[in-house]
Amino acid sequence: MVSTFPSASANLSSVRLDIRSLHPQIIEWRRLIHQKPELGFAEQITSKFISQKLTEWGIEHQTGIAQTGIVATINGSKPVESHQNHRVLAIRADMDALPIQELNEVSYCSQHQGIMHACGHDGHTAIALGTTKYLQQHRDSFSGTIKIIFQPAEEGPGGAKPMIEAGVLKNPDVDAIIGLHLWNNLPLGTVGVRAGALMAAVESFHCTILGKGGHGAMPHQTVDSVVVAAQVVNALQTIVARNINPIDSAVVTVGEFHAGTKGNVIADTARMSGTVRYFNLDFKGFIQQRVQEIIAGICQINGASYDLEYWELYPPTINDIHMAELVRSVAEQVVETDVGIVPECQTMGGEDMSFFLQEVPGCYFFLGSANPQKGLAYPHHHPRFNFDETALAMGVEIFVRCVEKYFNS
Repeated sequence: MVSTFPSASANLSSVRLDIRSLHPQIIEWRRLIHQKPELGFAEQITSKFISQKLTEWGIEHQTGIAQTGIVATINGSKPVESHQNHRVLAIRADMDALPIQELNEVSYCSQHQGIMHACGHDGHTAIALGTTKYLQQHRDSFSGTIKIIFQPAEEGPGGAKPMIEAGVLKNPDVDAIIGLHLWNNLPLGTVGVRAGALMAAVESFHCTILGKGGHGAMPHQTVDSVVVAAQVVNALQTIVARNINPIDSAVVTVGEFHAGTKGNVIADTARMSGTVRYFNLDFKGFIQQRVQEIIAGICQINGASYDLEYWELYPPTINDIHMAELVRSVAEQVVETDVGIVPECQTMGGEDMSFFLQEVPGCYFFLGSANPQKGLAYPHHHPRFNFDETALAMGVEIFVRCVEKYFNS
């Protein structure tokens, strides 16, 4: 269920009347998207729905970026002060779902077998749509340009990088970017925001240990791949325990292990897969090297061989100090609760928002969305995941205030 943080509730008195009036529509959009979940790069229905709304509101936008991505552009009409440059701020929202069968019993339950919005991306898209509609109607409240990026495939294989390669941060060039994640590890009425690393790098590996099979009663005639692989699993844990400074954080997890067909047969192959996480950029390449060295050494002393595949998925999600302060200063005016801002909210989960943050300064933050009193506290990627929709209005308010403060400061 939810973290050790105390329960909190959203005080919408800090949300402006126009956004509170828009809130029922935002909930409706979220539920429509929730009913039609789609996997990465297959978000055809979602993309069409977004485009229809943008066209209805008269907002310039491009479709088909990185297959299903959309970028909308809004130009503010407030006069630019003589000492200010015309700046461009981007807002990013992901829109893909997960291959999970939903178990919620709600009127807006997923209609797509085996696919579910189990991570809040339907809410992210609805918040971005609400923000877009509000800003289009209040262009006189800011002086720069807003780019709203609706991104596919965050859950994999990753849509941020191909969108960047397609030029979404160019023409006009983006100066800064913000984004949020509805977060059931925090209660409703809180915001997790910090400068520096918020989420971890994500790397994966797959290894096959190649031994020599034989009879379980005659092990001297074999090279037992299970014994070798078991040594590898144990030894990989020494990377974090003995190669990483205890002040730093890292994870090496073997999540899959497959070998053998019968109890009295020594398997000739054993297969394992795992994930690596870290915050510190200095670990890029280092953990991969240690994984390879450990596997090679153990195989050598046991007379086995191996086949290793190792690949990098997402870098750490690292927030710019100035943009993090902008978000924090805005958020503390919106989440007027005893808990409020949670500055040390980090997770070893990964996010391809990290690719955007490598290109331009920005801030990615968590918007608390759990409400245990309503039974809305299941963790992300759970088949009963759901969140308190009150957070949707708060997300729009925070985004709008960020826009106003960014351009008017």
